[in-house]
Amino acid sequence: MQDIDFSSFAALRRQISAGLPQPDQDAIARAQARQASLTKPAGSLGRLEELALFMAGWQGAERPEINAPQAIVFAGNHGVTAQGISPFPAEVTSLMVENFDRGGAAINQLCRAAGARLDVVALDLGNPTADITESCAMTEAETLRAMARGAAALDPDADLLLLGEMGIGNSTIAAALAAALLGGGGADWCGPGTGLDAAGVAHKARVVDSALERARGEAGTRPQPGLETLASLGGREQAAIAGAILAARMARVPVLLDGFICTAAALPLRAEAKGALDHCLAAHCSAEPGHRRALEAIGLRPLLSLEMRLGEGSGAALALPILRAALACHNGMASFAEAGIAGP
Repeated sequence: MQDIDFSSFAALRRQISAGLPQPDQDAIARAQARQASLTKPAGSLGRLEELALFMAGWQGAERPEINAPQAIVFAGNHGVTAQGISPFPAEVTSLMVENFDRGGAAINQLCRAAGARLDVVALDLGNPTADITESCAMTEAETLRAMARGAAALDPDADLLLLGEMGIGNSTIAAALAAALLGGGGADWCGPGTGLDAAGVAHKARVVDSALERARGEAGTRPQPGLETLASLGGREQAAIAGAILAARMARVPVLLDGFICTAAALPLRAEAKGALDHCLAAHCSAEPGHRRALEAIGLRPLLSLEMRLGEGSGAALALPILRAALACHNGMASFAEAGIAGP
């Protein structure tokens, strides 16, 4: 894997703009030829066939496999919780990290069921980011450190990366990032998060609008690029997710994004390079209302829609068996010739 230069935004931007690894077109062609020979009508397995080709391209193999899937949950705390945008206090983030470590959360069960290794990375929980209504959430150096930690969390042997997060207040952060990078205001992107009522959602939208006004005032008439927006409005777990996505791209490891927070965390990379998320799949569409809009804006079709809004990487873990099934069919089905059946 190519080393990533996290020394400055300028250095990282130069590396991204120089060109990111692309899927292996020869492997895709060979996988397509195999698909055409299998004992089924062409296209009859729908998106399962597309998923097999996607995996073939990024793994560079006619018959891709999932042998070492890694799920990572990044956790961070946010100064914006001082604005009363969550019914839970920020201390819950640390308590949930402890719950992950004890194996007591939903993501522990889902990763066990799906056969994925789970790692939890807590990012300076005792030092929340700054309140985004008052100042930039992080400095450039803080943002780069969090991105580097995210990149370093990728297991060199992983052949699929599942991303999740935990952080009280981070659906507010996701709404702010989405509004800044995809357009609109707080009301367009804010949802109930961890259980806000209508009045709470309206207040949350006003907080996001205040943060956007502050960020735009500091940026002046020129919109901030993706990395600067991440520092201005993001959190440490969002920066770490972005770093992990970038590391996976450099290593040609496919990625399953979880819900709204993970999708919003990926947006700064897409703002830097339109194809930066080509190795990513949307695992599901969450019940958080901004998620569907964000997925549609960046052209990602979710694999599942189960009305979930838990986070933790839960949707990504549920989508892993779908990918496994796609590859089981692609790799294990007999060809017409092998089955002694006249092909189409």
